[in-house]
Formats: sequence, structure tokens, C-alpha cells
Amino acid sequence: MKKKFDRVYQFKITLMDVRPSIWRRIQVPETYSFWDLHVAIQDAMHWLDYHLHEFEIVNPSTGIKTSVGIPGDEDFGKEILPEWKQKIADYFSMENRLAKYTYDFGDNWEHIIKLEKVLPRDKNINYPVCIGGKRASPHEDCGGVWGYEDFLKIINNPDHEEYEETIEWAGGEFDPEYFDVKEIKFDDPAKRRKIAFES
Repeated sequence: MKKKFDRVYQFKITLMDVRPSIWRRIQVPETYSFWDLHVAIQDAMHWLDYHLHEFEIVNPSTGIKTSVGIPGDEDFGKEILPEWKQKIADYFSMENRLAKYTYDFGDNWEHIIKLEKVLPRDKNINYPVCIGGKRASPHEDCGGVWGYEDFLKIINNPDHEEYEETIEWAGGEFDPEYFDVKEIKFDDPAKRRKIAFES
């Protein structure tokens, strides 16, 4: 059963260190946990949730930067709070608007999450919803920011010796400027968690 909520949080998620900017604007229920927000970011950015991730945000009750994610055996002494137990409403406010979200510690895709508004719920909207964005997200496992730059150079040069192989790896085509908000579909975060942790 879905939790009742009266407000929605509007976030802008921007992929760092890539120019021109790649970003998405989403609205999510105030009842969301950080796990729920993670799933919404993955879906909005068209990431495939293959890799580990982590949020960093100042805890307003302590003033200390806190890591929220999936605790594991290799946290190297760093405390990582379990994201399914941490509510976004306990951290984000108009006075505490920013967080960093890192996806895939190999490619190290870093995103800035900015709370833009807290809005009354619109009963006619099925949340979460993506209301805007620009440009396609990079492919999974393309090597991070530097690998993505190389990837773009290759696919923009049909004479490059790696062109055919790279285009085939990318699925036959890739338009870095393409984004259609109508194509964004959101998974149920509870179902995604069950698949991730019970399989």
C-alpha cells in the first residue's frame, strides 16, 4: 500500500564534469527514502542500476556530512547509513538543498542533486514524475567522464579505426543530444529492492 503524502520534492539532478550539461528534473513524494530516490534517479537518467552508489549530504541534526547508501563489508571504516531507513524529508530542506550522488565507483559518475522546490501534491499526477531534462546519459561502463569523451570523438568520426566496433557496442546508434521526457518510466522502488536484495 502506498503511503499518503501531501507534498512533493522537486529535484534537479545534474551529471558533473560533462559539458554541455546532462540533467533531469523530477518530482517525488515527501515520503521517499534515499533508496526510493536512488531508483528514481536511475530511471530518470536511464542508468541500469548495475553498480554500487552512494549519497553524501549534510545531516541537518549534526551539521556533519553523512554517507547514505548500502552498507557493506568494504566500507573502509566509513559509516554508511542504510538508505531504505533514511527519509529524504529528514535531510533535504530549502536550507539544506544539496547532495552528491555517486553511481558506479569504477566509472565514478558524480551527480549534484539540488532541491528546487517543495510543492503541494497534485492529485492528478502519478508520482514520481520527470518534468524536464537535457541530453542523453552516457552508456554504462564507457569509462567515466574521460571514456565518454573518447566515445563521443569516435562515434562522431566514421573514419576512426574504432568507429564500427564502438557503434556496435553502443547498440547501433547514439545521439548525445537526444532526450524525450515522455520516454521516462519509473519502477516501483519496493519491487526493485526485492529484486536487488532477495535474488
